Amino acid sequence: MKIIDCRGLKCPKPVILTKKEYDLIDKGEFQVIVDNEAAKENVVKFVKNEGGNCTAEEKEGLYYLTVKKESSGCSIMDFGHEENLVIVVTTDKLGSGDDKLGEVLMKSYMYALSESDNKPKTIIFINGGVKLTTEGSEVLDSLNRLAEDGAEILSCGTCLDFYGLKGKLKIGSISNMFTIVEKMNTASKVVNI
Repeated sequence: MKIIDCRGLKCPKPVILTKKEYDLIDKGEFQVIVDNEAAKENVVKFVKNEGGNCTAEEKEGLYYLTVKKESSGCSIMDFGHEENLVIVVTTDKLGSGDDKLGEVLMKSYMYALSESDNKPKTIIFINGGVKLTTEGSEVLDSLNRLAEDGAEILSCGTCLDFYGLKGKLKIGSISNMFTIVEKMNTASKVVNI
């Protein structure tokens, strides 16, 4: 049986590695090893949402998850795919509260988004969000993967000027509020973070 060793990996990597293996097989089973309760719960939830079965066994502080896929039928994750999804990023941190945690969460979000099957058509960065598209950003690798997969990356020019970052843009292109409004108004769905 194939083993996916996710010990020491932070969220969302255990789920993403599980998904990659799950998508590769038509039918069968494999094992995932994780070292914390949150990763165990996230993998179990993912497999269940995909229509598979997952059993967990704890040994010496590790969780051994046996993932079984019966067929390549549809999952609840298949529903709701948007043809013209636009994501608007208004800050360089995800959520409110502790800024360091917000930075970690944003990095995880962008990584998970870059690994998702349902990628946005456009990602718009405004206000503090433009810091993510410029020199020194910890999410540039994820944004590059999204761009390679066809996502349009736009950063507000006024915002880049305000933060003194116009010359430090590393991914995507500089945009203006008219274009941003048009992208949002013609989207089938807009997600604001």
